[in-house]
Amino acid sequence: MDRMDSKNTLIHLRDISFSYPGGEPVFQGLSFRLLEGERLGLIGPNGSGKTTLFHIIMGLLKPSSGSVEIFGEIIEEERQFQKVRQKIGLLFQDPDDQLFSPTVLEDVAFGPLNQGRTPKEAVEIARHTLAKLGLEGFEDRVTYKLSGGEKRLVSLAAVLAMEPRVLLLDEPTTGLDMDTTRRLISILNNLDLSYIFISHNMDFITQTTYKVYGMLDGQIVTEEEAIPHTHEHVHGFGRLPHTHSYVEYLAVHNHETKGE
Repeated sequence: MDRMDSKNTLIHLRDISFSYPGGEPVFQGLSFRLLEGERLGLIGPNGSGKTTLFHIIMGLLKPSSGSVEIFGEIIEEERQFQKVRQKIGLLFQDPDDQLFSPTVLEDVAFGPLNQGRTPKEAVEIARHTLAKLGLEGFEDRVTYKLSGGEKRLVSLAAVLAMEPRVLLLDEPTTGLDMDTTRRLISILNNLDLSYIFISHNMDFITQTTYKVYGMLDGQIVTEEEAIPHTHEHVHGFGRLPHTHSYVEYLAVHNHETKGE
């Protein structure tokens, strides 16, 4: 790694190995790096280790070997990971794992409060963040009564209220209708953050990230080759399970592929 890359590296996993108790290895010698300003998509089959990767970065799982370096520091102890969690925002695959306060405002304000902000400051940050996401008027809504899409956006607001340097989003479009997905894409594209998204939705990945990686055989790989597959269009990682949600995207690619 050259000096410039070292300075700009936000997350660097080196030779990570990990297995769940009694299970086959998930990772054997996995290495990965996220640089400042990068927006990466990660696609792969269920069970390939994508969520496990996020949990290792956040210190929720501990690798059996290898090193986790975040913001230029080797992170090994829980007290170090506690600081990491203040700067890396993880959006869980299931928003019900993330929302626990009675009301939306309390949930979104919890992170800033935990960072040492005063109650007044935390509420101001929460209101401002909700407004940025188009969630004005949600402050007093009861979290468990929200729709799936509303829970997803409120979970994102709770993460963004902590002003992270990096976002890790795990299947953020799950359960979203097309309008909410478009709204989410617009929100994410206007953020000045580095991030990694896990998604099976290739349309979402291509519209929100600069580069797509695949998770295969316990490794993170790139694929430059465009693979023809059953949707009658081509793109990288066509071999891996994925979905498409945009009719207009399919129409364009079908048109190009058929040469009409």
